[in-house]
Amino acid sequence: METISQEFMFFAELAKGLAAQFGDNCEVVIHDWSKPYDSTIVAIENGHVTGRKVGDPSTNLGLEIMRGTSDGDNRHNYITQTADGRILRSTSMYVKNKAGQIIGAVCINFDITDIMMAERTLQSLTGSGLQPVRESFVSNVNDLLDTLIMEAQETIGKPPALMSKEDKIKLIQLLDEKGAFLIKKSGEKVCGYLSISKFTLYNYLEESKS
Repeated sequence: METISQEFMFFAELAKGLAAQFGDNCEVVIHDWSKPYDSTIVAIENGHVTGRKVGDPSTNLGLEIMRGTSDGDNRHNYITQTADGRILRSTSMYVKNKAGQIIGAVCINFDITDIMMAERTLQSLTGSGLQPVRESFVSNVNDLLDTLIMEAQETIGKPPALMSKEDKIKLIQLLDEKGAFLIKKSGEKVCGYLSISKFTLYNYLEESKS
């Protein structure tokens, strides 16, 4: 199997089966990374959990894997949060071809918000003690780019107007490691955000790699 589409019916039925097993609070997503980044979702069940649908993009974690920054190991039982504050217990499993290249993902996002508010006897179901992972669920890659830029600024600790050349290079390096420049027209947005030219952006990007 070289693409998810070659076994699409299997993955679509898998998503339906998992969602049926765990109910309306369990979102199951199938990503096909042979598709453009801004439309990798080819099947989704209970999309209301994160507000996504077929044709929407992957998350920032998927972007890091496509960029090659992340090793692509499966991640189980990590805690994430939606834009409206719902708490999710998530698992991301990556599908590989015969050559060992990642071609897609099966992601499970279970809304445990109500469980976390229940009695102490239910706490074993909430994933207590797991380390939070920042993952952005979006239906528009521009929103994801905004999130990545804000996260990078938080790391630098300064607004663009107060950043030195070194700060800007570091910010660009952080964005590159997160795969931000795989997003269409991201360079223009970063240039505008930092008030630099495209020429300067390319120079800073080269300096960050060295």
